[in-house]
Amino acid sequence: MRASTAFCAVLVLIVAACGGSRNREYALQGQVLSVTTDHREATIKHDAIPGFMSAMTMPYHPRDLREFEGLSAGDLIAATLVVESNDAYLKNVRKTGTAPVGPTASEAPTASSGFELLKVGQPVPNVAFVDQDGQHVEFESYRNSAVVLTFMYTKCPMPTFCPLMDRHFAVMQRKLKERGNDLRVRLLSVSIDPLTDTPPLLKTHAKSLEADDRLWTFVTGDRDQIDQWASRFGLSVTRAMNDQRDITHTLRTAIVDRQGNLVQTYIGNEWTPDQVLADVRVMVGVD
Repeated sequence: MRASTAFCAVLVLIVAACGGSRNREYALQGQVLSVTTDHREATIKHDAIPGFMSAMTMPYHPRDLREFEGLSAGDLIAATLVVESNDAYLKNVRKTGTAPVGPTASEAPTASSGFELLKVGQPVPNVAFVDQDGQHVEFESYRNSAVVLTFMYTKCPMPTFCPLMDRHFAVMQRKLKERGNDLRVRLLSVSIDPLTDTPPLLKTHAKSLEADDRLWTFVTGDRDQIDQWASRFGLSVTRAMNDQRDITHTLRTAIVDRQGNLVQTYIGNEWTPDQVLADVRVMVGVD
C-alpha cells in the first residue's frame, strides 16, 4: 500500500480530530480494478485523501457486503472510508461512471521482480541489515534461533496493514515472554522504506510498541537488496516514480527454522499470533 502519514501521527490525528471517538471518516474517489465474487473485497485505485494518505491502489472491504454488489472492474466510485483503531472499511459506495482499466504509468519498476519464490525447506538467503541501534547485522546471525519475520514501514497508515503486523508481533512478544521464550524465537520486522525508516525512527517506533530488543528487532537496509530479499517470500513492492517513499505493497509473514530454512509463509493479514506460535511449537517440538 502507499502512505504519506506516519502511523503514530495518524492515531494522534484520529483521536484529536474525533475528540476521543474510535473512528474517522474520509471521502474516497477511485476506480475498481477487481472485486471478488463473494463481494468481500475490492481492489481500488483511488485519489489522494487529504490529511490522511496519498493516492494508492489497495484492497478494501465493506462491513455490509451489499455495498460491493453490482461492482465490476472499471467502475468509478465514490465512497466513505471509515478508519477505526483496528480496522478500515468502505461504506456508502456509489458508482459514478466507468472507464477503461489501464496500466499504472506512474509506478516505478521494482528491483523485486524476476526472483524465484522460496519453497518450504529451502535455505533463506543472507542479506545485510541495519538495525534500530544503527548496528550492521546479517540475517544469518539469527541462526540457532527460530525467526518469525514480517515486512512493514512506519508511515503505513491503514490499520489492517503494517499496524496490524505490529499489533500481532506485540501479542506474540507478550505470549513468548510469558513462557520465558522457551521456543527460543526472535521476532524480526523488516522495513521496506529505508529512505524514511532510519535507525533513530525505527528505535522510536519500537519503543512506542514496547518492543524488547532481546526478542523483537526492527531492521532495514539497502532498498534494492531488501526488495529483492523480500520478493523471495512473495512480497510485491512498487514505488511511485515521483516519490520513492510512496509505496504499494502486499503482506508476507514467515517462519524460518534454526538452521535458516523456510518453514511457513503467511499471505496477507488473515493469520493470528496464536496460529503462528502454534506452528512454531510444532516446528521445535514444544507443547
